[in-house]
Amino acid sequence: MKRSLLRGVRGGYAFFIPVLAIAAAAGVAACQGCKPPAPGAVSADADVEAKTPTVRLYVLSTVAGALEPCGCTKDQLGGIDHLAAFIEGQRDEAPHHLVVGAGPLLFAEPEVKPERSSQDAWKAEAMALAAREIGLTAWAPGENDWALGAEALGKYTEQAGAVPLAGNIEGAQGVVVREVSGVKVGLIGVSDPKGRAGAYPAGVKPGPVIEAMKAGVLEAKKQGAKVLVGLAALPRGEALRLADHVPELHVLVLGKPSERGDVNDGAKPPVLIGSTLVVETPNHLQAAAVVDLFVRGGGDGELVFADAGGVAKAEELISLSARIRELEIRINSWEGDKTVAAKDVADRKADLEKLRAEKAKIEAAEAKVTGSFFRYSAVEVREKLGADKDVAGQLLAYYKRVNAHNKEAFADRVPAPPAKGEAGYIGIDACTNCHDEERKVFDATAHAHAYATLQEDFKEYNLDCVSCHVTGYGKPGGSTVTHNASLQNVQCEECHGPGSLHAKDPEKKGLITLAPPPDSCVSQCHHPPHVEGFDPVAKMQLVLGPGHGK
Repeated sequence: MKRSLLRGVRGGYAFFIPVLAIAAAAGVAACQGCKPPAPGAVSADADVEAKTPTVRLYVLSTVAGALEPCGCTKDQLGGIDHLAAFIEGQRDEAPHHLVVGAGPLLFAEPEVKPERSSQDAWKAEAMALAAREIGLTAWAPGENDWALGAEALGKYTEQAGAVPLAGNIEGAQGVVVREVSGVKVGLIGVSDPKGRAGAYPAGVKPGPVIEAMKAGVLEAKKQGAKVLVGLAALPRGEALRLADHVPELHVLVLGKPSERGDVNDGAKPPVLIGSTLVVETPNHLQAAAVVDLFVRGGGDGELVFADAGGVAKAEELISLSARIRELEIRINSWEGDKTVAAKDVADRKADLEKLRAEKAKIEAAEAKVTGSFFRYSAVEVREKLGADKDVAGQLLAYYKRVNAHNKEAFADRVPAPPAKGEAGYIGIDACTNCHDEERKVFDATAHAHAYATLQEDFKEYNLDCVSCHVTGYGKPGGSTVTHNASLQNVQCEECHGPGSLHAKDPEKKGLITLAPPPDSCVSQCHHPPHVEGFDPVAKMQLVLGPGHGK
């Protein structure tokens, strides 16, 4: 993927190594101040019909190491290769653009477990290299970005070619200015990367964010910035107050100060606070925001951008998107279910097309304004956007690297033996000795091929993936990332429990779970974000057959 030639020359990078500050040195110039007044009334103007923005901002919030979605739902949201393809595909429409972010970028968790250190380090490197491909200019870092320390963050920063901005943190860079389409854009970042216990990453000494943002705005103006964009990794309430205190900002991008777990957040509507557009996208690259800024009029006057579309109807669009997603999930599920009538599927598809048309109509609506203006839109990151071959190649290289490493690194990892008198796992071949009919049913299910789906993508030794594709993972007498030869795939014992004692005494009751409750599937693997809209009762029917529940 080729990066824009209009992004300007990069300066130096702040590596967040304690006591050492590396300031940006390029792309700076003098300028006049530009505190915008409150926006006035709007009226008709032919300029609003212009389609090519002066500057487009692609906005990302709380990426948190999410290279791609994990799970088995059709067309899940996410995937940095899809985002890269989207940005590249928009080059003709918006040739002059910047990619910016706020919140954790590199790691899913603030701490890295020793056993995961190599895999997580390489994953962060893959994210950094992908960030370079999509053209990330700067982001306000979160706690997770220091997961392996300041020196590692410096290395990833260099690989990404992006600037971590946190002007309120001692030794960190706070401002970068880029010239885009003849207009200088100032990016000013602040961060409060505080963990759950109130502690900060080692060597991180934060100061007041409001004062830092104000100082950053002044510095950006001195360097010639006419468009001012704030990046804030803060709790949302605190970040919204920041917009009140620094009204000079044209756009304020929000992200979390810290992130834990793989739960996906819902969409948040953009808001206007005074004349500042506040934007926060869903975490884990589920969606990106697109902010098109149209600078109109000559002279050196102050810039203020009126809303020409996107904000006023944002909540309605989010509601429509949620209804569309719900229908898509239901239809995806029904299409593989022979018990659902074809007419019901067809009717729901018709409903889906109506909702999509309604959403498209609202998105296409434009307000007529005078002077400079912006348009806002949110783009869900989906498979249909395509996959950028360079980023996809980087992801594949990462998976192959991890696979080869973990196969050797965990070669000696064997499961703990079951406690005395407790059952261990024996594998489906042993079960088949007495349950031939049930085995035939199993072989016809997707569970029988779960491990192969990992092998096809070089993920069978990946610590993020293997647990849901084998039986008895991490359990006494079960399987590990490398010791699972007889327990590959989602076999009988994953639902019925370990069967060694049952095999020895088949007539004795209570040694096996005869009728597993459907919810047991949800507790193991089939829960958000891995699966959306999962109905365990309905799905249970897909694994039943003659002699196996029927």
